[in-house]
Amino acid sequence: MHPRLATTRAEATVFTMVLTQGPVTRVEIARRSGLSSAAVTKAARPFIEAGYLEELAATERTAPGAGRPASPLTIRPGREFFTGVKITDDELIGVVTDLRAQPLVSAHRRLATTSAEGVVEALAELVAELLAADPAYRERCHWLGLAVSGDVDKVHGLVRYSPFLGWRQVPLARLAAEATGLNVTVENDVKSLTVAEQWFGDGVGASSFALVTVGAGIGCGLVVNDRVVAGSHGVAGEIGHIPVGGEEPACHCGGRGCAEAIAGSAPIVAAVRAATGDGSLSIDAAIDAAHAGNPAAREVFARAGHAIGLAMAAMANLFGPERIIVTGDVQGLAAYDLFEEQINRSFASQAFGAAADCRLLLRPRTFEQWARGAAAVAIQTLFTREGVPSPGGAAGA
Repeated sequence: MHPRLATTRAEATVFTMVLTQGPVTRVEIARRSGLSSAAVTKAARPFIEAGYLEELAATERTAPGAGRPASPLTIRPGREFFTGVKITDDELIGVVTDLRAQPLVSAHRRLATTSAEGVVEALAELVAELLAADPAYRERCHWLGLAVSGDVDKVHGLVRYSPFLGWRQVPLARLAAEATGLNVTVENDVKSLTVAEQWFGDGVGASSFALVTVGAGIGCGLVVNDRVVAGSHGVAGEIGHIPVGGEEPACHCGGRGCAEAIAGSAPIVAAVRAATGDGSLSIDAAIDAAHAGNPAAREVFARAGHAIGLAMAAMANLFGPERIIVTGDVQGLAAYDLFEEQINRSFASQAFGAAADCRLLLRPRTFEQWARGAAAVAIQTLFTREGVPSPGGAAGA
């Protein structure tokens, strides 16, 4: 049996609360959610019957003298598995997770091409490899989440524009569903990581927070009133394209002075090469030069930190998050100590009033964690019915 559960708001509320905050008693769910005890019991029943939730042994009473002890509800994490894949311009990184989005197995596959057809072919091979790791994965994995950089239409499973892949209007969910036989969700990679933080990470318990990623690009995911903000066109949170540098430099988006055009990996490399006169420097070598004390290289990274700090302050001034989680790819975080002081200084100087008081949390994340984010989106889609692809966007359940 593989039901499409969470058909009502109460069912979604109860399940997600147990998933993200459990074990938790029905009484506590009712208190936190505002649902009646009867509504909580009714909403939990189909999940228990289908094996997604179970009752633990009674451990506490709801109140002194209040009758029999309460039995907390908890997730059965192995009831269903999810595959998540992060797509970069040269590699696929995949994981299989349980219901709590905990990675159980991972694999990488180099890409020989960035054509949509070539990527989907490699994707099918990677998914087959992941699911072959355990017969239970193939039996109980029905969903594949994909995380891609760029402008993604989650509802229709469409990659409208991915600059690093060179894609425009690619119906990725449909192609991947046909190649793998799984239900497919496609989401922007930063928003995918934001969902993972919201449900299973540092965003748990925060009704509003931001996730800022530093690396090849400068990305941002926003959660406001417990919901990931997509915007009417799916591009909300693009702080990398806030203009902070005046008229220079030009950005790949067509604008000028964007934070990403100053603080992305490629612009940093170009600036360090120009400043040092060494046209062969890689991003790793640029980071090493700055760490070794090269003043020209350090100035480039300070300027990048200034741009990131200004963009973060503009975002914080607009919606006042409780916390900002800063993460990124391996190279971005390797350079973070070169950015950090200037980010904090520029953020503090530009953030208005209480917006400057939000906590900044540095959280290193491997590419496997980005793949986990893709799986988290699939989990969210199945159990909350958010962003479900249109009938032509992915395979049926």
